[in-house]
Amino acid sequence: MTEQQQAADDGVMTRIGQAMMLLHGGDREEARNRFGVLWQQIGPDGDPLHRCTLAHYMADAQDDPDTELAWDLRALSAAEGLAEERLAAHGSAVALRALYPSLHLNLAADYVKLQRPDAARVHLDRARAASDTLDDDGYGNGVRAAIERLELRLRAM
Repeated sequence: MTEQQQAADDGVMTRIGQAMMLLHGGDREEARNRFGVLWQQIGPDGDPLHRCTLAHYMADAQDDPDTELAWDLRALSAAEGLAEERLAAHGSAVALRALYPSLHLNLAADYVKLQRPDAARVHLDRARAASDTLDDDGYGNGVRAAIERLELRLRAM
């Protein structure tokens, strides 16, 4: 990756991070607005790493479960389109593999909200299968705990 590509990459990721901070700070509408502008700038053929990251957080900013599902599906699709070379250039190969459990967990939760337990179980099983890539740290333990909580909810459906 050239220095110019690295600078552009860092700029996009910085802007995603800034919108994410708005989201976590409770300003969902402004986060959605900024994510939307970024999504238009990145475009459907843009960098899959940027699209995956952006769609993953855009889903969290949604109020409508169908719209949240659509963004989570975009995130997974972009993740599946990432080449190992791109990940290596960004230093994200391990981070992306660790994101798969979360991507599938989010999809499972979306399907629970939409009263589609069979689809939820498919993605929950995928999240569980991918969770062996997670470290034994706060993030990994949190995702594994969320998988277990969602499993309990699904059993009650």
